[in-house]
Amino acid sequence: MAVKGTDLAKKLPESGKKNCKECGFPTCFAFAMKLASGAATLDKCPHLAPEVAEELEDLLAPAQKLISIGSGDRALQVGNEEVVYRHEKTYYHQPGVAILIADTEDEATVDEKIRKLNELSFDVVGLILKPDLVALQFASGDKARYESLVKRAVGKTDAGIILISEDLDALFSARDIVGVGRKPLLYPITKDNIDAAIPGIKENPTPVALRADSVEGLIPLASRFREEKLDDLVLDAGSKTVLDGIRDQTFMRRAAVKQSFRPLGYPTIVFPCFAAAGDRVKEILMASTFIIKFASIIVLSDFDESSLLPLLVERLNIYTDPRMPLSVEEKLYEVGEPGADSPVLITTNWALTYFIVSAEIEGSKVPSWLLVKDSEGLGVLTAWAAGKFNGDAIGPFLKASGVEDKTKTRTLVIPGKVSRIKGELEDALPGWKIVVGPRESSEIPGWLPGFAASLKN
Repeated sequence: MAVKGTDLAKKLPESGKKNCKECGFPTCFAFAMKLASGAATLDKCPHLAPEVAEELEDLLAPAQKLISIGSGDRALQVGNEEVVYRHEKTYYHQPGVAILIADTEDEATVDEKIRKLNELSFDVVGLILKPDLVALQFASGDKARYESLVKRAVGKTDAGIILISEDLDALFSARDIVGVGRKPLLYPITKDNIDAAIPGIKENPTPVALRADSVEGLIPLASRFREEKLDDLVLDAGSKTVLDGIRDQTFMRRAAVKQSFRPLGYPTIVFPCFAAAGDRVKEILMASTFIIKFASIIVLSDFDESSLLPLLVERLNIYTDPRMPLSVEEKLYEVGEPGADSPVLITTNWALTYFIVSAEIEGSKVPSWLLVKDSEGLGVLTAWAAGKFNGDAIGPFLKASGVEDKTKTRTLVIPGKVSRIKGELEDALPGWKIVVGPRESSEIPGWLPGFAASLKN
């Protein structure tokens, strides 16, 4: 729940009436409004008492803390969500999908699971979808064996790591093997081990996951960590069923976002791998549910293409901004292996349009150059109506695309539905011949071979 500028102003020096201008703003009220919008920071005010600054920092903190697990290109950020329902605004940070590896599994199984984590990826509408994390479980009771598993994983993947151990000694030893620079997530910290765990966490801080038997049980654990100034937390309410999980995840999200209840203002983790008790279909269905219902990290017992792909596509769909059409990059694309005599076609950068048109060109067996114009994710007709797909927009783009250095045909094929821009394109592109192509992309395979042949005559 966003804090109001008027409420912030009352907490500034002299109840917001000092107006010293040392913050760079004309009045305290103007500074407060900028604070509320995120356009200014508290350190700009030199007159804030430390206790007031701490109170304001808490008020201005996001409803849900942003937590980073892992490092480098494979670092996963979760949390920092601002709404309960996606249609209110958007969700920002996709939930991480993790594969579970226990130290009781043989080396061949361990290596195969790590291979899946590293290699399974899918190209969907120009985006590469892949899993994110590996969860390493201490299940054997043999600390040396667990340490060996952790070393093996560290050497074979750069993905983020979740360390799972009820034994704190093994947990901290594994953390030191991974290194705090890689920001492993330590799990679980419970009411039974919190007193022993806090000194070790303070020694080498890294994100930790709290586990309780209920949402209510998480509150004192999170509050204790906040008192200790340890704030990189992930929450597990211990839900045992799908219905319990939906209830708990919804309650925690609403408490954080709607009521600004700080002890529950953290990302969450769920374990379909344990709750499904070996039923892979149930496990995947639970994971699918938690992608929709607010989980931030989802741990699976294994990966396979047939179940992982739909989960990642679901995640992509749920975490795509509903206010913005899905689009691809504006640039010159090669379909097949086009050369100097190959046709040049153009379309907009709405992802669906691009993939349909490029697939139909590929189906024609005619290597072609495909210019994709940025239309802010709009389809051809809509983009034309909005003034984003016309001679004034296309002409400079074609010149800058580099296509003139790659082809000698100087012939551009435009979508048939916007044939009316032919004249303005001829004015914008002197020396180019503008050809009106098919009205429907499905007609491209039957039309393009004959057109390509005419270019060579």
